[in-house]
Amino acid sequence: MLDTITNLTPDAPMGPDLERQEPCDFPTSDPAIMIPAIRADGTLFPIEKIEAHRIGQHHLAISVFVFDCDYLLIQRRAKDKYHCGGLWANTCCTHPHWGETASNAASRRLDEELGFSLPMAHRRTVEYSADVGGGLWERERVDMFRAEADRTALKIPFNHDEVCETRWIKADELRQDIIDNPAAYTPWFRIYVNRFPELDF
Repeated sequence: MLDTITNLTPDAPMGPDLERQEPCDFPTSDPAIMIPAIRADGTLFPIEKIEAHRIGQHHLAISVFVFDCDYLLIQRRAKDKYHCGGLWANTCCTHPHWGETASNAASRRLDEELGFSLPMAHRRTVEYSADVGGGLWERERVDMFRAEADRTALKIPFNHDEVCETRWIKADELRQDIIDNPAAYTPWFRIYVNRFPELDF
C-alpha cells in the first residue's frame, strides 16, 4: 500500500523534532477532537487534533475536490480558523475522527463546511509536510476525493464559521493567480497545484 502513496514534499523536514520559529498559543480543541496519527511502523493511534499540528505528528487527512468540467470549486477559509484563516484552499479538507472512515469523513466535512452532499470517488493518496504558521505544522497522509457538480445549479449555503467565500476557477487561472498571489493560498493547496498543475486530482 505505501508504495502507492505519492510524497509531494520529499525534501521537507519531517517528524516531531522540527525546530519551531514561532510559539504556539492554541489550546487543544474543546471538546477534544481525536484524529488518527501514524506511528513509524505504520500503525495508527489517536491524538488530539491541534496537538498533532503542534508537534508535527504524521496523521491522516482528507481533501475533497468538486469539479464542473474544467472548473474547480475552491473556498476561502474563515478568517478565525486556527490556522491559514482567510486563505484560499481546495473545496474542503478535514481529518477523519478516530474510528471514522476516509469516505465518511469526506462526506461529513463537505456538508459541514459547504452545506451540500455529492457522490465522491477516491482518486489517490498523497503525503506532504508544510509549515502552516503560528508554530503549527501539517504532516499529512491525504486521501483525495473527487466529485462532479453543475455549477449553474449547485447551491452552496456554506458555514460562515468555516468558509468566507467560494469561487469556481479553471486550472490556468488558478496557476497564474498562485504565481501572482502565493500568500493568498494555503501551503497545501499550493503544493497540490504544483504537483498536479492540470488539476487532475
